[in-house]
Amino acid sequence: MPPEQGIMSGGAMDIDMQTHDGHGELDDDGKEKRTGTVWTAAAHIITAVIGSGVLSLAWAMAQLGWVAGPVILLLFAAITYYTCCLLSDCYRVGDPATGKRNYTYTEAVESYLGGWYVFFCGFCQYANMFGTGIGYTITASASAAAILKSNCFHWHGHEADCSQNTSTYIVAFGVVQVIFSQLPNFHELWWLSVIAAVMSFSYATIAVGLALGQTISGPTGKTTLYGAQVGVDVVDSTQKIWLTFQALGNIAFAYSYTIILIEIQDTLRSPPAENKTMRQASILGVATTTAFYMMCGCLGYAAFGNAAPGNILAGFYEPYWLVDFANVCIVLHLVGGFQVFLQPLFAAVEAGVADQWPCAAAPGGGVNSVVRLVWRTLFVALITLGAVLLPFFNSILGILGSVAFWPLTVFFPVEMYIRQREIPRFSGTWMALETLSFFCFLITIAAGAASVQGVRDSLKNYVPFQTRS
Repeated sequence: MPPEQGIMSGGAMDIDMQTHDGHGELDDDGKEKRTGTVWTAAAHIITAVIGSGVLSLAWAMAQLGWVAGPVILLLFAAITYYTCCLLSDCYRVGDPATGKRNYTYTEAVESYLGGWYVFFCGFCQYANMFGTGIGYTITASASAAAILKSNCFHWHGHEADCSQNTSTYIVAFGVVQVIFSQLPNFHELWWLSVIAAVMSFSYATIAVGLALGQTISGPTGKTTLYGAQVGVDVVDSTQKIWLTFQALGNIAFAYSYTIILIEIQDTLRSPPAENKTMRQASILGVATTTAFYMMCGCLGYAAFGNAAPGNILAGFYEPYWLVDFANVCIVLHLVGGFQVFLQPLFAAVEAGVADQWPCAAAPGGGVNSVVRLVWRTLFVALITLGAVLLPFFNSILGILGSVAFWPLTVFFPVEMYIRQREIPRFSGTWMALETLSFFCFLITIAAGAASVQGVRDSLKNYVPFQTRS
């Protein structure tokens, strides 16, 4: 069963896009009247993309250097924008202005491709949700530990042993999520998305400001044209290659928002045709996001050089109150984002269980409170266990980026566009589109393999529940 509508995934936060801006009036399809414009859609894109993924860009830039780093950021931006344009044309079936609307990404895949494509799409989305739950847990716990660490350095000096056991914070985050996961209709709390949006912009802006301040006042790290140097920053050329590919996965994660484009497009008023408005919104959103990413990645690299930390905020300790505030924003963002992101998975699984075993069903729909309590607790516990066993920020982001990039950002939009336009097989356009898809597939394989290798290397010196950072 594919995920329900209303999810946002990617490098940032998640918003229920089915809460439109209308006032109860219905349109011709019987849905609440849509009033979205190019500006509201661009705002949704920017809000959805800018988030925890921005924290890893300085590290990614340190692996790639001044030449490849900005070029690859621009390349991912161009690919994302292009595939979003392809996907926006698939919002309606048939005529782009009057055809049947698809309300979610999965509905679009089912309308144009059907069959095994739908199940593959569902698998990719579920895998992305589960992995993102682990990623959110790791990031939030690391930020919570960083608060005490920066305070310790401030009061006792930077020579003091201020390392923190992050496993403790991972477990604490899991306990909080077990409690929150039992709240009914948690995904309908629209204010949660507003808070998450404010938090994500706050810590991302603080990261840029701190990097700019250190770049101006110093001290700064050593930067190079080609990033980390073999024999100086990395052991050998093999490690350099793995880290370069892992950086690609981190950048892909930061740009991942195509999966929620259909939901954003479904908020747009028409005429004009929604695909035309969405193209304009996409270029505004991607251009703004890319400019922000360039600042964060380049300034972070300039500040720390080839030794840039995996999480840019982990490299700052003063002013401690500002660093603390940024980390608090991350924790608040991810505490809520974890629940909003996983609600579609909760709902889909519980609907399947209720259909399969009527004895577990609740009168109002879904499952009864006992089943809900047991299964959601076990699911959050599984995610928490995964985070404890694999608390490796950049490697996990690389895996998430690789899982979402090729299938959800490139493959499905390309295949749906080919099917919609009835592009002849082996024609010039068909070959160009399939070549793009294959190129991105290779990037996904390389980034995924490098990230798994990164996890493998990290596990050699990692002892669960005991390692301190």
